Amino acid sequence: MNDSWLAAAVAALKPLGLNYAFALDVGERTAFLRGLVVTLQLCLLTIPCSLLAGIALAAMLTSGRRLLVAPARAFVELTRNTPTLVQLYCAFLVLNMLITQHMNGRDMSNPLTPLFWVVLVVSLHKAVFHAEALRAGIEAVPRITLEAARSLGFSRRQLLWQVELPLALRFALPALVNNLVDLVKMTAVASAIAVGDVTYEAIMIWTQRDNVLELLLLILAWFGLLTWLVSRAGQWLEHRLRMPGYGQ
Repeated sequence: MNDSWLAAAVAALKPLGLNYAFALDVGERTAFLRGLVVTLQLCLLTIPCSLLAGIALAAMLTSGRRLLVAPARAFVELTRNTPTLVQLYCAFLVLNMLITQHMNGRDMSNPLTPLFWVVLVVSLHKAVFHAEALRAGIEAVPRITLEAARSLGFSRRQLLWQVELPLALRFALPALVNNLVDLVKMTAVASAIAVGDVTYEAIMIWTQRDNVLELLLLILAWFGLLTWLVSRAGQWLEHRLRMPGYGQ
């Protein structure tokens, strides 16, 4: 039943000049669906990892301690001023190779997969943008609010985690959501090191068939859906975390 419905859909699109015959091949169809899942998996892994790393970097940048601020600032400048793809190549083709050589010298295999390196690099790359957005949010917290917290005996750590970050998150939320939308699209770099995401699987299919346009349309639709979901979640959070009367 499903195959007949799929065959009918492919036949209906053919007069429009769209060749989706690959969907009738079980192997190619399975590979493409697997690619959709891998892309979703990358998004679900990189979003929380990038946010946690961004919070840590923001805390370092606003700590007021030179030993924390200096390396954090250097990392931010280096990361945001170099292309993500170059960072991924450096991590996977250089750092991963060195780890592999070291592990082979001890008769052990390298446990770090290409998927791990994509999650690490993309998460850290976006984390610096999260950190800058949060830093701006922290600096936007009214001084009178901080003075009130200090008068209640809040320590520097309590001030950061219980006053500054909760307020900074609300101030920075639109920028953070924008960063996350960009992060979803950025996961497509995974195909550069043969991680089987939707882009990589599509490339493997269109090298065998003349259907580049058709697969690109599907890729655009998938990423459009994912980014729309992230945007909608961000709008819900903005409404949910809005503080009635604050700033009025």
